[in-house]
Parts: sequence; C-alpha cells; structure tokens
Amino acid sequence: MRILLIEDDLMIGDAVSVALKDHAYAVNWVKNGLAIDTLLKAEVYQAVLLDLGLPKRDGLEVLRRIRQHDDAVPVLIISARDDIKQRILALDSGADDYLIKPFDVQEMLARLRAVLRRQNGHATPLLGHELLSLDPNSREARSQGVNHLLSAREFALLRALLLRPGTILSRSELEERIYGWGEEVESNAVEVLIHGLRKKLGTEAIKNVRGAGWMVPKK
Repeated sequence: MRILLIEDDLMIGDAVSVALKDHAYAVNWVKNGLAIDTLLKAEVYQAVLLDLGLPKRDGLEVLRRIRQHDDAVPVLIISARDDIKQRILALDSGADDYLIKPFDVQEMLARLRAVLRRQNGHATPLLGHELLSLDPNSREARSQGVNHLLSAREFALLRALLLRPGTILSRSELEERIYGWGEEVESNAVEVLIHGLRKKLGTEAIKNVRGAGWMVPKK
C-alpha cells in the first residue's frame, strides 16, 4: 500500500516515514507541494499524509489540487495549525481527518487505518471473509481456523490482494504497493512472498492467473 507523505519538517517526516515502513506501507516522501500534479499523475497512492504549513505552496492549495486530480484518495492532515477555523476549512476542502502536531505515531497509524477502511468500504478492521482474513492491527492472517503471524512484506502483499478480492494484480502492481522509492526490488521478490504465504495459509489462498498475476478468491 503506497502512501504519499508531504511534510517539510525533517524530524517529523523521518519519524512518520520510519513508522509507516515498519507497518508495511510503501512511502514516497516529499518536502513541499510544488510537484503534486506530477506526483499524482506518475503514481497511484492509497492515501496522502499532508502538512498544511508547507514552503512554496500552502497545504490547503495542495489539498485542492489533490481533490481536483482524485476525489477518492483519503487525505489525513497532520498540522500544527490547531485553530478550529483551520480544521473546519481543511475538512470542508476535502480532508478526511485532521491530526494536530505534536501527535503520537500510534494514533496517526490508527487514524490512517480508519480512513483506509472507510475508503475501501470496511466498517471493521478485519479484511477478507470467513475462509481467509487479515487483521491489520496484529499483522495476523487467519486461514482454516489457524492464525499466522506474517512478515511485514507478506502482510503488505496479502493486504493489497484482500483489499480487492477477485481482482487480478500483476507483479508490477504488487511491487508498487509493497516497495517505496529507492527500495531495491529483486526480480522474483513477489513470487518468493507468495510462496511463503501459501506455505502458511494453504495453496488455495492465493490464485495464480498465468500471464496476468495473482488474486484471492472473493469467498
């Protein structure tokens, strides 16, 4: 799952970026909003974390440009602007949630999970169905009545598939959701991860569609 982080504070940006990667998100971090139009055309993001006090282009203008390009991508504001009028303005301009700095990283991750659930039509934290489910909080998958703790990469791959059950995702689409900028990707990385997941969850958990990619059945 690829997240766009727009934050000019190096200390905050580094802490948020590390926390996201530790929780199996792929992160693209930029320090101003000048290239937002190019970024949105070049990549597909599942969520945006946006600071409002950006240099060169104000965060609210960046938010408006995001909404002009993509009306659906969840946007979580992370800002030191704690005035109620600013919060109302940001939410009315298209933000999905607003978190005031300084904040606890665990709360930020919980709010991110919440807006992603709403965007994907899930009221509960569990993804999947009675045969195969994934708990984003514990990073555990449940298959055939047994819980399995997944590695960060395994979790990221299975999450990408379970967010769109019945949909075939190609190798490149899965790589985009697992790896961030500058991360080295081995040619057989996706296959290795899927092999590991099948050993844990069963061979029928993830289907290979020859020449197209992989999918998880709807039920």
